[in-house]
Amino acid sequence: MHSHNRRDFIKTAVTGAIAAGLYPSFSLGQEIVRNKPNVVILFIDDLGFGDIACFGNKRIPTPHIDSLATQGAKCTMSYITNPPCSPSRCCLMTGMYAQRFGKSGMARGLPIPDDHPTMAEFMRDAGYVTGQVGKWDIGSNGQGPHQRGFMEVARNAPGEQYNREREDGSPVYLTDLDGDYMAEFVDRNADHPFFLYFSPFAVHSQVKDTPQHYRDRIPSGDGTAYEGAVVAVDDAVGKLLAMLKKHDLEKDTLILFTGDNGANIQEGGSSAPYRGGKGPYTQMEGWVHTPTIITWPKTVPAGITFDGMMGTIDFYATVAAAAGKPLPERCDGEDLLPYLEGDKKGDVHEYIFWHNADPTDEPRRNLYAVRWKDWRLIKYPDGWRLFDLKKDPEETKNLATALPKVVDNMRKHYDAFVSTLPPLKPSADYKGGGQVPKGWGWEIGNGK
Repeated sequence: MHSHNRRDFIKTAVTGAIAAGLYPSFSLGQEIVRNKPNVVILFIDDLGFGDIACFGNKRIPTPHIDSLATQGAKCTMSYITNPPCSPSRCCLMTGMYAQRFGKSGMARGLPIPDDHPTMAEFMRDAGYVTGQVGKWDIGSNGQGPHQRGFMEVARNAPGEQYNREREDGSPVYLTDLDGDYMAEFVDRNADHPFFLYFSPFAVHSQVKDTPQHYRDRIPSGDGTAYEGAVVAVDDAVGKLLAMLKKHDLEKDTLILFTGDNGANIQEGGSSAPYRGGKGPYTQMEGWVHTPTIITWPKTVPAGITFDGMMGTIDFYATVAAAAGKPLPERCDGEDLLPYLEGDKKGDVHEYIFWHNADPTDEPRRNLYAVRWKDWRLIKYPDGWRLFDLKKDPEETKNLATALPKVVDNMRKHYDAFVSTLPPLKPSADYKGGGQVPKGWGWEIGNGK
């Protein structure tokens, strides 16, 4: 039975039971969510703004990811509000600036709030089956994915970097295995509304032993290990899309695709047309500006481009709206759907802030910046610098001296934001963190 027919059948059965004075074993709230979409978040590690074809890459073929842009919205001004990897994931999963709970730098092992539901806990409680594949890097020891709302967690196979082994001892490329897990999750849960969080290790450093057949897909014939790794991610996305098609779930699935922070320049990643990224390039736009695609065929118009300023802090609010549930009070994000549908115009956030001020973190990760309209204001050791990203995406011309009123306005709002934050919790005070279980297959429970 196809999903839409099955849901119509359930709805009819519930209505008939109530009319007959009988009460079904599941709640009306659970039934209502059956008419809501499945939700998939694809959160790629270190993916640069210029790493995929539909965002301008001329070498790397990414047909499956590109198909999402063709079917939905390409979001060109999407931001990570607290890089790098661990704080970025915490922002996504809590729907708030991680600085709200003291995470002002890496602070790996810092607990995420127990009194605020993760997106997984929220979706579990909304009646969804919740699943996680890949990297976690969120919270403290004891705050792994299974403890914070994920009912089904793909185990982390043994091996090094991308070279892993299956249970029978045979070798497997990690991104291939992750793609298989995504397909398995959808296949197993096609008869239920599901929430899947895919956060592969790819294309995080060190990218080296990419299978040759992926490098060979670069049309020029000289594909690098990094370029092949991006192709492998696209193939994993293809496995997901094929499984959705098999179960006739394409129109009933909201997919949000982005990266956890900007390009890994030293490995071959690209932030074009911007500069900057991971490593020694963190002070430029490319570290926080990521390629984002959102598709939901029943709601988001096909093939549109959305240029409004937004961020991954908005994913939680968007997912909550799609599930038909009120957003938890402490979330900073906004529902993106009215903007993508055209009911609202302009920027989702008038200002977006970065305040990575942890004195015990690596200095390159300290970031003090604010975005407003076309402007980016950032604090360097020699003072504040102002750039017009529309005219100067590579940040070559500092306009701070020429436009003091713009600088004063942006600093005023930045200072007001910082004044709302609690004292930061130093990275040096924390270690460890939540873990994905090791082994093969799935750890399945109730996500509590």
